[in-house]
Amino acid sequence: MAVQYAVKAEVVNIQFDTPQKDDIFLVDTNVWYWLTYTQASTSAKSYQIKDYPAYLGKIIPDQERLLYCGLSLAELAHTIEQAERKIFSTTITPKDYRHNEPTERANVVAEVITAWGQVTSMAGPTDVTIDETTTKESLTRFQTQLLDGYDLLILEAMDKAGVVQVITDDGDYVTVPGIKVFTANLNVITAARNQGKLITR
Repeated sequence: MAVQYAVKAEVVNIQFDTPQKDDIFLVDTNVWYWLTYTQASTSAKSYQIKDYPAYLGKIIPDQERLLYCGLSLAELAHTIEQAERKIFSTTITPKDYRHNEPTERANVVAEVITAWGQVTSMAGPTDVTIDETTTKESLTRFQTQLLDGYDLLILEAMDKAGVVQVITDDGDYVTVPGIKVFTANLNVITAARNQGKLITR
């Protein structure tokens, strides 16, 4: 069953968009994963490893136009470790994999260091201080926008930096009014078109 997105953001299909010279984007973790992780193709859909890197390739290298959030390191490390564990064995638990397979652990560390090095070489940082004010603002946002915990804080980083454009495959971002979601996710694009939120620049 397709996700029923209530689209409040403007949505741009990256397959038919050319980045403009004054565009500034925050790049979501899933896009960094497909661009920087050597084994991403083992679990990604073909458009994810084709369309997002191609779109970023039109912008790179310009650290003033592409941004990452420091929280993406935690999410990227978790996702890479999870993928490496599944490649190694579908039956081993995360704790057993992490603690009982030192060669595999070294592999994960090397993959994460390499991936994060690529992220920081292509983009500039936008960070958020996770303090009481930020957590209260995130909880307020959580009540009306269908986001997970990482995304709530990444949106706070976007707000702090004054950035309103995000490149992501994650449809949850379309529930946020006042931003532009640049995506190749067909379900998101279709929902945006049906709700009058798909824009062409």
